[in-house]
Amino acid sequence: MAKIGRYNLLKVVKVLDFGIYLDGGKDGEILMPKRYVPEDCKTGDRIDAFIYLDSEDRIIATTETPLAQVGDFAYLKAVSINATGTFLDWGLLKDLLVPFREQKMSMQEGKFYIVYVYLDEGTRRIVASAKIEQFLDKSEPELEVGQLVDLLIYQKTELGFKAIINNQYSGMLYDNEIFQPLTTGDRIIGYVKQVREDFKIDLILHKPGFDKVEDIAESIFIRLQEEGGFMAVTDKSPAETIYELFGISKKTYKKAVGDLYKRRLIVIEETGIRLT
Repeated sequence: MAKIGRYNLLKVVKVLDFGIYLDGGKDGEILMPKRYVPEDCKTGDRIDAFIYLDSEDRIIATTETPLAQVGDFAYLKAVSINATGTFLDWGLLKDLLVPFREQKMSMQEGKFYIVYVYLDEGTRRIVASAKIEQFLDKSEPELEVGQLVDLLIYQKTELGFKAIINNQYSGMLYDNEIFQPLTTGDRIIGYVKQVREDFKIDLILHKPGFDKVEDIAESIFIRLQEEGGFMAVTDKSPAETIYELFGISKKTYKKAVGDLYKRRLIVIEETGIRLT
């Protein structure tokens, strides 16, 4: 049985003028229209196809790449609204429906929204929900301090930004530890800073423990060696530039450079820093 809303590796059983048919197991033969069929496709080949329902609720296959699959959180644009709900562009010919009951507030055409994509078991239709909290895993997280994680920024709060971790958990990035511009929908990498007793997760954008001046100074020293002994960055450089180069705040950068200078490992010039 083919998994609707997911990629399936399926065998080609028929090649016709208007497309091919794939073996969908209990779902029978699944049509892939000709415009999606790979060149030189023949009977017996196996194709990695995305399976969904077309506008007439017929199961169909495509080699197009959707922006999200069933089980994914995604940041998608609303493109139309009718009596059923709001439709989002998710990269396929048929847009993705967010029923009115699954909207936190009335969605507006042209705006982007964080949603969770799921399969309506009753109708077998792929739909989305903006009520993402109900789909986040609130059990004890299988994460370790210092673990590298994928993040999807989904909400700005008074404390910082909430992020979806590895398409599963929710965590918090605090304002006083963010040294780069962030906005809803950004996909970035981060690290687990702490898992609290109540299973809440604190996040950070640089590896935990990488906060000792000596360690950071050594990292800057090595980077200078890799760059030929000079880098055009000073204490007057924008904080965003310093973060992009070294992954640290401007304040921390100044301390590390001061440490290198005191040890006479660098000289500070008007246009940058240079190894002695």
